[in-house]
Amino acid sequence: DAAGITDPARRAETDALLAADSELPAIIHALDGGYIRPAPGGDLLRNPEILPTGRNIYGFDPFRMPGAFAMDDGARQADRLLARHMADCGRLPETVAMLLWGSDNLKSEGGPIAQALCLVGARPRRDSYGRLAGAELVPLAELGRPRIDVIVTLSGIFRDLLPLQTKLLAEALLLAARADEPETENFVARHARAHLAAHGGTIETAALRVFSNADGTYGANVNQLVDSGTWQTEDELGDAFLRRKGFAYGTDGRPTRCDAVLGGVLKTVDLAYQNLESLDLGITTVDHYFDGLGGISRAVRAARGSEAAVYIGDQTTGAGTVRSLSEQVSLETRTRTLNPKYFEAMLAHGAEGVRHLEAAVTNTLGWSATTGQVDPWIYREIGSVFMLDPEMRRRLAELNPVASVRIANRLLEAHERHYWSPDEAMLDALRRAGAELEDRLEGLDMEQAA
Repeated sequence: DAAGITDPARRAETDALLAADSELPAIIHALDGGYIRPAPGGDLLRNPEILPTGRNIYGFDPFRMPGAFAMDDGARQADRLLARHMADCGRLPETVAMLLWGSDNLKSEGGPIAQALCLVGARPRRDSYGRLAGAELVPLAELGRPRIDVIVTLSGIFRDLLPLQTKLLAEALLLAARADEPETENFVARHARAHLAAHGGTIETAALRVFSNADGTYGANVNQLVDSGTWQTEDELGDAFLRRKGFAYGTDGRPTRCDAVLGGVLKTVDLAYQNLESLDLGITTVDHYFDGLGGISRAVRAARGSEAAVYIGDQTTGAGTVRSLSEQVSLETRTRTLNPKYFEAMLAHGAEGVRHLEAAVTNTLGWSATTGQVDPWIYREIGSVFMLDPEMRRRLAELNPVASVRIANRLLEAHERHYWSPDEAMLDALRRAGAELEDRLEGLDMEQAA
């Protein structure tokens, strides 16, 4: 039980295991030809059994994922998401766009997979040995609500590591589309039938809901566009996502382009969602989050003609909390980027620390570009703390002149793209700060050239 780590005796045992040097003795034992015992990998808070280290880590058993605990937890997380949307919008969503990463599912034994299945009202079907054999539907009477349509976007790592689970999700959605149930109780069937009426074809095609990259490719490239600053309109970011992530995976596990189905289901999306599983990484610390969740949010905006809700499921403490994208960005900005304990610790790492701070600013810009749901005060406070304070500006420039210039330029870019509106005095100060940093960088370049 992961909650056992809060027990004082278990906590003392855990502290002792963390302090012990288990790695080098294990390496020497292995080099001597000794046997290294197996052990699960994953997150310490979710599974304290990963300790001690120095053992032969295995990731998962593909025939047992998602496990029983993951299914129970997935049902709870699905209920939390639906309850949050009901509280915000007053109704159940018809379609949820959900991002699934391989690493998050490995750490939770398939928790996000289970959540997607529970939204649809499905569960794993197992053979007599308990191994994964496919999907089956939960009866509507047992489910107690309509089946939610789910469009699933898989990371490239998920696609590579979890082919059985890819087919499981595709089969669950196909079964829901085929079910002889009222459309008011089965949104998957409603949308699949609408596609057949408009485009013809087969139910197998109309029910395609699992999308990813083509074989051998990874990412949506939305992050690269934002980083380069070469894009003109936000719709370009959504288009990039669709080009890269628009390959449908059916029950045969093979990718095919099916733009008509994808375009149709995107029009019905009420919310986009992704779980946050790591204590170390947030949605503003790495660009992969807005690359995927932000990318599909922008694609939904173009298809619908209006914004969809964007939620983050914070699973880092085990219980699970659903926040809006705006709430999550604000929380991380307060507790990380603008927190002196955090940014001083970053600056203690020198150039790399400044680069991390610059990445947070760029990623925040990425969320503005893809969702439009970043509060303007965030840019104002970042500018005040890092650019308008002469002493802080000097420290940043000395540690990493390139990254410090990029911070100034990102803040100005956010203004030019109308994500915030500083007053004239602050805008002038930012421009002068940026010019000062540019001059310092040019001077360094000239010294190096000499």
